[in-house]
Amino acid sequence: MGRYLIRRLLTAIPTLLLISFVLFAIISLAPGDPMSQFAANPAVPPEVRENIRRSLGLDQPWPVRYVKWITALAHADFGYSFASHVPVVDLIKLALPNTLAVVGVAFLISLLLAIPIGILSAVKQYSIFDHVATTFAFVGFSVPTFFTGTMLIIILSVNLHLLPFIYDSTLRVDSLASLGQQIRQSIMPILVLALFQTATLVRYTRASMLENLPQDYVRTARAKGLAETGVINRHVVRNSLIPVVTLIALSAPGVFAGAVITEQIFRVPGIGYLLIDSITKSDTPVIMAITFTFAVLVVFFNLVADVMYGVLDPRIRYD
Repeated sequence: MGRYLIRRLLTAIPTLLLISFVLFAIISLAPGDPMSQFAANPAVPPEVRENIRRSLGLDQPWPVRYVKWITALAHADFGYSFASHVPVVDLIKLALPNTLAVVGVAFLISLLLAIPIGILSAVKQYSIFDHVATTFAFVGFSVPTFFTGTMLIIILSVNLHLLPFIYDSTLRVDSLASLGQQIRQSIMPILVLALFQTATLVRYTRASMLENLPQDYVRTARAKGLAETGVINRHVVRNSLIPVVTLIALSAPGVFAGAVITEQIFRVPGIGYLLIDSITKSDTPVIMAITFTFAVLVVFFNLVADVMYGVLDPRIRYD
């Protein structure tokens, strides 16, 4: 296992370097100018705009700027935002708690609900519970989050006046009353994300369980006299979770990268909201910090998934 991890980590380094190079090239060559906010202001003289461009390094070719960016990154420095002129790390620190409070909670809820529902739906195939769960999964997976979010706002906020539809990022949780407000304003975005993620995981878990239930090893376990609960939990579930782990591992980086559409709908100032705002302003340092961090998380969680395969299936060996 140790040698396998070392090989994967050594492979990840050039992979991430190539990803960062491609990302920086696309962002640098894309239409848009970080200096557009100054160009639209006639009070800023051209020579001042040129000095600002020079101070930000925008007068240099993008390959030179990439080398400087990757060198700074090697020293754990993401640079300064072109738009807000503050360290990129500070912007991420402000946005990340909001993302974790919404996307992270929704992800945990979906895990706690989806796997048991998918397992039970497969075990009780064609039952009323299975039909309800399958219908829920198809609806949740098919309906886009922007539609679900808009409908919740219309029903729960506009018509019933039960929940706020604008997320208040300035709210400080220092009492039971403020904690209640935080919970109330987080309910709708969490519901939107949890519905979609739970539906996706239910479909995969159910399909994987149905694939393993008719296998020979399951019939053999039953023939040995094992209780049905033991057969399901010790044999079928363990093998069925292998493809589900892959889906969970690929979804986990989204917890830190934010839900772009949902955060835009409910005005949650999280990582996804920050990314869209930075793209509209051509704020290269912020865009690179978020996208590259997401790439690192994808590589890391894929490695975690590979390790989990060995835990779930003892037949898998890496050495």
